[in-house]
Amino acid sequence: AALGRYWASLGDLFINDAFGTAHRKHASNVGIAKRLPNAIGYLVRKEVEYLSKATKDPKRPYVVILGGSKVSDKIKVIDNLAKKADYILIGGAMAFTFLKASGFKVGKSIVDKEGLEYCTNLLNKYEDKIILPIDIVTSTKIKEDTETNTRFINEIKSDEIGLDIGSRTIKVFKQYLDDARTIVWNGPVGYFELKQFSHGTKKLLDIISNINAITIIGGGDTASAAINMGYQDKISHISTGGGASLEMLEGKELPAIKVINEK
Repeated sequence: AALGRYWASLGDLFINDAFGTAHRKHASNVGIAKRLPNAIGYLVRKEVEYLSKATKDPKRPYVVILGGSKVSDKIKVIDNLAKKADYILIGGAMAFTFLKASGFKVGKSIVDKEGLEYCTNLLNKYEDKIILPIDIVTSTKIKEDTETNTRFINEIKSDEIGLDIGSRTIKVFKQYLDDARTIVWNGPVGYFELKQFSHGTKKLLDIISNINAITIIGGGDTASAAINMGYQDKISHISTGGGASLEMLEGKELPAIKVINEK
């Protein structure tokens, strides 16, 4: 509180245009805003407008792509989106927790053991909404130029790690994405940092960039992939805040925006 008061004494007006920290209650945002006339900036306004479209009144069909690794980190997001989305396409390391919960052997792929029971319950509750991969690009090592194989999900070897979605899965996902009018994507669908495991993420970026839909990418790794792969100008909105966009997708009101008077 004292730090916020000091910073507020240095100015006459506070404009918050830092969406990436809007989910945190800090002296540098909430502390200053409480003590000065305030407003949001253009970037925060764009973030709120697009992410609100995805959570409050999305154009349908509404399709969500979820990737990344830990299911337990995104339970609240998945809960909120599952109620609202028409379909949820699961990729990335997260897919292996869902596949294991479905009874498949996933070799040495990352599995979030804390999230297994949750995935089982979610699959039972939203059987028709949750779309899992049918084939996977695998390897025994995570490194450049390592040998890769594409396996059906019931063929993954005990020493293999799943590192990308396969070409058949991309075709399945495309069928859902082609008809979508709102698409939200959070979490890459493969280990895109290595070229041989970036195909799934790049192909989905190509697909959604050619669809007549509102396309929104959450911050963090997915945003990084979209920008580095050259799709920055082909997506409706790429969020600048990973944690902040996740909390908005959970349906939360962000403290650094809630405190602002002029929105």
